[in-house]
Amino acid sequence: MSLRLRNVALPIRNSKSEIRNEMSEIRIASWSELTEALYERSWKESIGRYRSSYAYRGMQNASHDLRTGLVRLGDGYHQLEAHLLRAFRRYAQRDSVPGDSVWNWLAVAQHHGLPTRLLDWTYSPYVAIHFATEDHEKFDRDGVIWCVDYTLTNERLPKKLRTILERESADMFTAEMLAAAASTLAEFDELGEEEFVLFFEPPSLDDRIINQFALFSIASSARLMLDEWLASHPEVVRRIIIPASVKWEVRDKLDQANVTERVLFPGLDGLSRWLKRYYTPKGLPPEQR
Repeated sequence: MSLRLRNVALPIRNSKSEIRNEMSEIRIASWSELTEALYERSWKESIGRYRSSYAYRGMQNASHDLRTGLVRLGDGYHQLEAHLLRAFRRYAQRDSVPGDSVWNWLAVAQHHGLPTRLLDWTYSPYVAIHFATEDHEKFDRDGVIWCVDYTLTNERLPKKLRTILERESADMFTAEMLAAAASTLAEFDELGEEEFVLFFEPPSLDDRIINQFALFSIASSARLMLDEWLASHPEVVRRIIIPASVKWEVRDKLDQANVTERVLFPGLDGLSRWLKRYYTPKGLPPEQR
């Protein structure tokens, strides 16, 4: 079975010029091809086990970029970051966060929908597939799964952050490890002379974070666009395209694997979302769903 692998030129915009870089892109044609592509490069010879070092992010529209909730606020968004987080900390309940750390507060804020510079990722390729195929009304467009090798992004981190990983014999940060490097976002932004991106595990705040096998990415500046940074480091990233014509097959087989809203969003809301989607007839017009 041969996967449709190609290099796609993606535009990157910065203050100096318009540049283009190549990013690996795989276009699958079936569920089996999708599974093969997602687990590619997961064999680790040193331990004799299959252990993927990718963070995955599923999106329903392959043409969308990786802008954060903070960026979506529009002009001047970077100036709002500190105000948003400060107000969130002021008005949230005192027991909302385990420990008064900016990293725990960021994770909680992102988890509950506050615009931040964080983006949601997962260790699980199947969870990423779910988010790429959760809405029937978007089955007329290609979806995408972004795959980023966090061991390679770690190699581009400032020395202080690399030292913490080495000391802990870890490939992934926790909120506590980040707190050892920087106690504020301003301090974090000053850790390196070059722009960088890292991934960290949020605290296990609730079953949703646990069941989604959640990760967050954070950039070294609120202004840094993640997809642009990735395109300038194409060796760390792959994009797997799920064509619109394949989404029904992928969705149905994922449901049978029990990766659904009922599992990923525990509670009656998630149960209702799953049942509504599962029992929606394939041919029903979007306005009647």
